[in-house]
Amino acid sequence: MKYMLFLLIALPVVEIAILLLSGHLIGIWPTLLLIIITGVFGVFLAKRQGVETLRKAQEQMRYGSMPGHEIIDGICILIGGVFLLLPGFVSDIIGIILLLPMTRNLFKPLVIGFIMNRMNRGRVNIIRYK
Repeated sequence: MKYMLFLLIALPVVEIAILLLSGHLIGIWPTLLLIIITGVFGVFLAKRQGVETLRKAQEQMRYGSMPGHEIIDGICILIGGVFLLLPGFVSDIIGIILLLPMTRNLFKPLVIGFIMNRMNRGRVNIIRYK
């Protein structure tokens, strides 16, 4: 969390710089078209991966086991989908990495570590609805 402010400032600056460079190199319209294409592709891929992960989670619960890995996959897919909807090429790369199953596995230990760290510090609130 201590790096969050830095990321909130640095990522938009890097995104704007790359968008300006891209607009200069390939033109404004191709740059805008690439941003729109990656957004549409991101929505399609996030929906597809999300439905598949939900199916796997339901299958795990049907057999009486906790869908822990599927929950982590769902978190990665949600974050990846949000990154793909943001305009910019760096956020698109991060989003695609989080959406594709083979590269998502690289980030799963980081997500699990983050969750475990928050749980160990007592910073996780469980809200139960009846």
